[in-house]
Amino acid sequence: MFDKAKADHAVNFINCLKHTKGKWRGVPFELLPWQDKIIRNLYGTVKENGYRQYNTCYCEIPKKNGKSELAAAVALYMTCGDGEWGAEVYGCASDRQQASIVFDVAVDMVEQCPALKKRIKPVMSVKRLVYKPTNSFYQVLSAEAYTKHGLNVHAVIFDELHAQPNRELFDVMTKGSGDARTQPLFFLITTAGNDRNSVCFEQHQKALDIIEGRKTDPTFYPVIYGAADEDDWSSEEVWHKANPSLGSTIDIEKVRNAYISAKENAAEENIFRQLRLNQWVKQSTRWMQMDKWDACAFPVDEGELLGRECYGGLDLSSSTDITAFVLVFPPRGDTEKYMILPYCWIPEDNMRLRVRRDHVPYDVWVAEGCLLTTEGNVIHYGYIENFIEELGTKYHIMEIAFDRWGATQMVQDLEGMGFTVVPFGQGYKDMSPPTKELMKLTLEERIAHGGHKVLRWMMDNVFVRNDPAGNIKMDKEKSTEKIDAAVATVMALDRAIRNQGGEGSVYDDRGILIF
Repeated sequence: MFDKAKADHAVNFINCLKHTKGKWRGVPFELLPWQDKIIRNLYGTVKENGYRQYNTCYCEIPKKNGKSELAAAVALYMTCGDGEWGAEVYGCASDRQQASIVFDVAVDMVEQCPALKKRIKPVMSVKRLVYKPTNSFYQVLSAEAYTKHGLNVHAVIFDELHAQPNRELFDVMTKGSGDARTQPLFFLITTAGNDRNSVCFEQHQKALDIIEGRKTDPTFYPVIYGAADEDDWSSEEVWHKANPSLGSTIDIEKVRNAYISAKENAAEENIFRQLRLNQWVKQSTRWMQMDKWDACAFPVDEGELLGRECYGGLDLSSSTDITAFVLVFPPRGDTEKYMILPYCWIPEDNMRLRVRRDHVPYDVWVAEGCLLTTEGNVIHYGYIENFIEELGTKYHIMEIAFDRWGATQMVQDLEGMGFTVVPFGQGYKDMSPPTKELMKLTLEERIAHGGHKVLRWMMDNVFVRNDPAGNIKMDKEKSTEKIDAAVATVMALDRAIRNQGGEGSVYDDRGILIF
């Protein structure tokens, strides 16, 4: 059954709210056609007893189509407009910060609505909005699922379900938590993910099965906007199909620019497909296009670099593995390239065992001089420290970036030698900008690595992982083999770019690259 009055009530409530971001801020929230359809079907479809038919809505849609605003509007309606006394509405995501995105939009919507503002008490210390007339509230929850049992849920807003690290929070919040309510709602809104063993893909598959008629569940409302696997990802017609807000909240030029970038970069292609076309992609993507990398095998003359300013990246291994130190020399003019000098070490005593075990020609590389050894069956850090100290007499090493893990003693020793050492995080925040910059410089043939065989092998091993925001980082777990020198190169490149010419960072001039 369809109750038009109930559908109109929900739509009219949301239309009284206002947008909160950019040029849209302060503009009345007039639902776009796809949003209007969801709200009307969700709230207007009722059972014979008059209560809502759907208690779960799975909405999968690409980024920037206005899903945060829609989720915030649903949260406010369930708190203030649904006529439920003592309603408990919870916002959940992979972490508290992600869940706060929708909550902060809701807070801003309340601020712009006088009728709600005088009836809602915000308790910002616990991220809660209390609707005083019915003693209801909307609150953000973090992901510690074991603390969530016993909640009397009227609604749950799950943002970016694909980013959930496991199914614990989802199960706690959706299995039996709303049994005491007459018409609870679990509103699941997300972009596509990359883990096909996740709770999100499980819900995605259920939604797809219902849409295509393979399953029936009268309580589950499925919404999926995206490109099919066989669709031409370069077609603007496909982009419009996947993005119902294209032309409204999304500028077509930005999608075109993202596509142009993705065409030349396998890692960016998967990000484009996932975030812009809402396709489920592989979790990791082999990153470097080796033909492009090989095109940058310009000669590197160590003698010509003597006395030049440079920046180092140090990636320490476990004591039995490869350790890498890479120097990056920034260009001194428009015609010069970024020059890369890599140094890699392996314990001498276990090298031949590893040649047989790993089928990697470490012994050949040692003979050719592109891989160094330290005495014994573990890495001799003191030897590497002395080697770096000797390099400091040849080159003007401005800074050395290092991974905080396991580097405490060596960092202290290098500082004692007079080097400036800088900690460098291995997460998306620190790794994404220089990793993207390295790809850009490679495609433009603005680096020179001399065809260094060990560095080339490691670059070919690199797989990247991406987050929901489109950031990337090299993934040691998913990469096919060792990537230490590649990681060290990224760290050194970051310091070179940020300090280039003493005039500030290239990131300051044109911003961080976002594809």
